[in-house]
Formats: sequence, C-alpha cells, structure tokens
Amino acid sequence: MAAPSPFSSLRSRLSPGALVTDQADLSSYSYDAALRGPAPAAVVLARRACDVLETVRFCSREGVPFTARGAGTNLAGGAVPSPGGILLSVARLDRILEIDTLRGYALVEPGVVNLDLQKRLEPLGFFYAPDPASHKVCTIGGNIAENAGGPRCLKYGVTTNHVLALEAVMPDGSLERFSLEDPGPEVVSLLAGSEGTLGVVTKAWLKILPAPEAAHTFLAGFDSLEAAMECVGTVIAAGVVPRSLESLDRATVESVEQYLRSGYPKTEAVLLIELDGTRGEVAFEAARVSEICLRSGAKETRCASEPAERERLWEGRRGAYPATARLAPNVLVEDGVVPRDRLAEAVRRIRAIAERRRVRTSLVFHAGDGNLHPNISYDERDQEEASRAREAGLEMLRACLELGGTISGEHGIGLEKREAMAWMFEPGALALFGRLKEAFDPRGVANPGKILPSPCPSRPANASPDGGRDARPPASTAPPAAAAFARPGPRPLGEAARHLVERVRQCAVEGRGMLVSGSGSRLPRAPSGKGERPPFGDGGSWPPEVPGREGLCPIVTAGMRTVLDLDRKNCTATVEAGISIQTLHLELGAQGRHLRLPKAGGTLGGLLASKAWVASRDDILGMRVALADGAVLDFGGKVVKNVAGYDVPRLLLGSWGALAVILDVTFKVYAASLKGLPVGPLPKPFGAGPWQRRVKAAFDPRNLLNPWLHPGAPA
Repeated sequence: MAAPSPFSSLRSRLSPGALVTDQADLSSYSYDAALRGPAPAAVVLARRACDVLETVRFCSREGVPFTARGAGTNLAGGAVPSPGGILLSVARLDRILEIDTLRGYALVEPGVVNLDLQKRLEPLGFFYAPDPASHKVCTIGGNIAENAGGPRCLKYGVTTNHVLALEAVMPDGSLERFSLEDPGPEVVSLLAGSEGTLGVVTKAWLKILPAPEAAHTFLAGFDSLEAAMECVGTVIAAGVVPRSLESLDRATVESVEQYLRSGYPKTEAVLLIELDGTRGEVAFEAARVSEICLRSGAKETRCASEPAERERLWEGRRGAYPATARLAPNVLVEDGVVPRDRLAEAVRRIRAIAERRRVRTSLVFHAGDGNLHPNISYDERDQEEASRAREAGLEMLRACLELGGTISGEHGIGLEKREAMAWMFEPGALALFGRLKEAFDPRGVANPGKILPSPCPSRPANASPDGGRDARPPASTAPPAAAAFARPGPRPLGEAARHLVERVRQCAVEGRGMLVSGSGSRLPRAPSGKGERPPFGDGGSWPPEVPGREGLCPIVTAGMRTVLDLDRKNCTATVEAGISIQTLHLELGAQGRHLRLPKAGGTLGGLLASKAWVASRDDILGMRVALADGAVLDFGGKVVKNVAGYDVPRLLLGSWGALAVILDVTFKVYAASLKGLPVGPLPKPFGAGPWQRRVKAAFDPRNLLNPWLHPGAPA
C-alpha cells in the first residue's frame, strides 16, 4: 500500500486540480529568471483566494515553508522555492475586479499582468505608472512583492507610491486588509517590497492616473557614456523631471539593433528621453532638454514624430535584456543605484571592474533615477568564467555603496544579494529587520531565506534566518573578497541630536517611559467622552490627559532644526526632524528648492509621525532614527530608488513616536513649488491593531516610547 501523501489533507481543501505533486511538473517551478534552486515538494495553482488562504494555513500549522510566485520574472532568486516547501502560484488569480476613474483606483488580483491592466485603462484615458521592462508578462502581485519600478518611475514613483490598500493572507493564515488610511504605523508599506516574506497579497487597490495630454520622445547620441551621464546630471540639476530618462551604452545598442532594428544611432551612448504633461509644458521642457543635450556634447538627436516610431524606440529599450541574453548562455543583471550626480563616476568604476575581471559587460540604466543595470554575459558551464562574473557583479554593487548608493533599486534582494545586506546595513538595522520578520512570521514559513543575511544578527550566531533551510545555490555564495568591504561610516549627528540620543539611552538604562514630541502641536488629547474625534493640543505643552505623564521622561525633538544637506544637483535635502515646517519652506526656498509639503504648523517630525500629510510618503528617501534603547539606525539615503530591506521610513508614518524617535529625514526636492497644498492638514488619530502591536514589539519590546499609546504592553 502506498504511503499517504503529506499533502492529502491540503488537497481536499483546494480547488480541483490545484495541487501538483508530479515530479516532472515540479521541476519547472524550481527557478525564476535569475537562479535555479531545488524543486518544491508541491505546487499549488491557486484559482481562488481561498486556495491561498488554505495553503498558508496548512503551512503555518505543519511548519512547511511556502514561496508565492507570479510569473517568475524575478532577477534575484526571490521566487526560488525552499527545500521541502510549497510553491504557491497566484498567476491564475488574474481578474481586474473594478476600475473607478472618479476615485482614481483599480482593484485587481495579484495574477493580473501589468500590461493587461495598462490596456484596460488606456481607452478610459488613464494609466498605471509602474512599467517594468517585463511588463508584458510580470504580474501585479510580483510587482508589489519586489516594489518594482520601470522607466516611468522617474516622474511617478515606484510601486509602493501607487499602492492604496492591500488584502493579504498573513503567515499565520489570517486574512487582513491594510490601507494608507489606517491609523497607526503604515503596515501596507511594510508589505510592499517584502518579497513575500511577510504575507501573500490576494487583492490590491492601485492608484491610477489620468493620461497626460501630450508626450514627447527623443534620442540623443553621445561620443562617450561619461558625457551622457554628465548630461543626465545637468538635466536633473536644472529641475526638469522627465517621465523617463534612459541610457544604453554602445554594446547594448549594437545588441538591440541586431535583435530588433530599432533605429538607434551608432554612438558610444544613447539617451532615450520622454516628457509628458500639457502641450505647453512639454514644448517648453523639450526645448530646455534639447538645449542641455547639445551643450553637453550630443552628436545626434532625433524626435519620434509618430506613435509607431515612439513605440519602436521603446521596444529597443525594453528589449535590451533579451538582446543581451543572446550573446552568451547566461547573463547576470545587477541592479545598483547611486546619487544622480555620481553616475559618471559609477560608470568609470563599473567599466574598470569589468576590464579587470575580464567579463563582457553591457550597460543599461534608468539614468534619471541613478539606477544602473550592468548586464554581464557568461557561460555557467565554464566555472572560472562564472566565478569571475559573480565577483565582478558583487564588486559593482560595492562600488555603488561606496558612492553613497544601494544594492537594489527595483529587482529586490532575494537569494542573490542577501549576503550583501551586511555591506549596506549595520548590525542593528539587520537585527530590526529580523525582529520584524519574526513578529509577522514566528514559524518562519513565509519565503524563508530571502532578504536577510545568514546568520541574521537578531538570532544566535549559529542560527540562520530561515530555520536552517538555506536554499541559496552554492554558485551564488558571496566570494571571500566581499568580507573585506568596509561599509561607509555613519554621518555624524548634530549637537542637539547627540544630546537627545544620550537622553534616550539614559532613560532606557533606567527603564523609564518616554514622552516623545516635537513642538507639541500634534500631541493628541484624550477623547472628551462625547464620541467626537480627539482634538489636538497646541504650543509646546503636554496634554494633561496623557496617562502617567508625571513619570515620563520628556524627549523633545524641537531642538534639532538644521538643514544638514541640500544637494541641488541631486535634488535631495536631509533635514533634522525638529525643524519647523514653515522655517524649512523658507530655508529651502531661498536656495531655489522646494518640498511638496503643506504650509503647516509644528515640526517636520511631527507631521510625519502623526501622518498629517499622507502624500509626504512619496518623497521620503531616507530616515535616521533612534530606537528606544538609544541605538541610532540609518535607512535609505540620497538615492531616489531603494528596495533593499523592509521599508522602515514609511512604516514609521503614523507611529506617533511610539516606535522610534525620528532624528532626520532625506527628501526629494523640486525646482518649483507645488500649488494648492492645504494650509493645516489634520493628523490622523492613533490606532493599534494586532499587526501594529507586533510592529511595536519588534521596535520597542519594553514599551518605553509613548507607552500610553499601547496600554497593556510591557512597560
């Protein structure tokens, strides 16, 4: 008698034919677009959301790892299954459930193909901004898991900027809905970019935008790639925000022309630039950008005069990866980001690395946002060549970090880059990531072994973040040279910030609770008991209604009020959290740069912590915070795309100082101020559901920061 299948109880709860256990079929789910791993023990082809729910509940109960997958286009091993685990395919959950152009959203299932959504929106006069190069096949669920980008994200932002709400099956098998409108920490932003390690999306409410009145696409050819990168920096510094600003080197152009014949010029580098807006705006900016290109040394420019020609030019850019893949049996695609004004130097370093490592490398960029994709062609059957390719790729990522960048702008970390996380983040930040993972997935079943390095600092030195199930292929192991990399040192704290951090540390040593505030203008008073929304205090005093206020240590950020860095070329600013918003507007405006923030009272940190202006999330690039024990952690920086690790800065929006003390924030800045912003937006009331309480436990297990917001937690 045959032994019963370990998945028999699961099969009976799924749609007919949803469970696949035949070995011949399983092998086709052992890889994604980058890496091959072990075949899963079973595959679930989810046809309904309840199939996802039942699968995750089974895995949680039995301790079986699972990996959710859309189209498998991931380029970092994020969709490679764990040994002995279930591959959960959501590709058949592909319905567009609702499109509401009046309220500006589309409700979709995770298996909807990106291009299919675009096609449905086009006749309605709308579009969905994220447009990865794989948009013809990649799914919305995969885009959310990786926080995918694409050419249009220069102007409109990456996927997280377009997610309004998510329905997700959490690792414990519960079905939850998270929204930007939820009170308390922004959990919806934690799920975006988490690579399926914190839950599986089953529905997504996505922001859709009216199609622009006009668009203008043109090419500019340069005699050197460095000159093209200098041109990109000049365009950005001029305050122009193109819809897209892409770059290809000569090797890529030659491959594309052999593959597609898109009509690219035979120059050392090509910029593909697209502008959109009203006809007047486009005409004005096109003239400015064309002049900048010519002054920067462009030898040839060409405009797309017809839609068919425009599409042909874009097919060439989107076809860069398959064109390069024809050059050798394998291609390694790296995904680093640098500040825009460091692009030319990044190009020089990458080319020097390729020459020293003797690897064939072609370069393609989302140049406008500093996102570089070196494509390294090699043959994995030649172990020595494959080793050189891997070492070159890792060295290119280290070069990006040394220039103030990041190891991933849109492809994610997955298996391939998880060891590189230790180059980018200090142990304290990695430990926080590990605690967040444990808080959401205590059994470690949701896509284990992804994102976090092994061993993870939050665990004993001899443990791994995936409970011992290390699916990383030996071929992807970081070479010994990686261990010698020295992470760039932290930026020094200002005097006021140093004093504040020392006060936090002292309170933590004494076990005293802390009342965190800025100017005090947004501290919520207790409800009056009549059912109305709580009013908000003013001035710098604490509301007397805060329970136990006499025993709390005041942590006031208003003394930190310095603009630490204004990078006009890169269009970024780093500002201490205690600066008043009015002062910030005045200081930046005097330098010809502007933030898209309302003219509100109070401090910058208070505006963010109280989530009084939800749109502020779209321009946040980085944040430095102090935890309840006084540990100072850095997240993000002066790069406009960064998907390495969990999105802590946006998670802190709406946290009301109960998770960490915001010390400083890095924002995008603009050459023109935005009109029509409200004068005094209202903060959102604080709320703490079960998942927000898990977040609190990961950040502040002793409940020292604003403890009155989490009554009943340890104190």
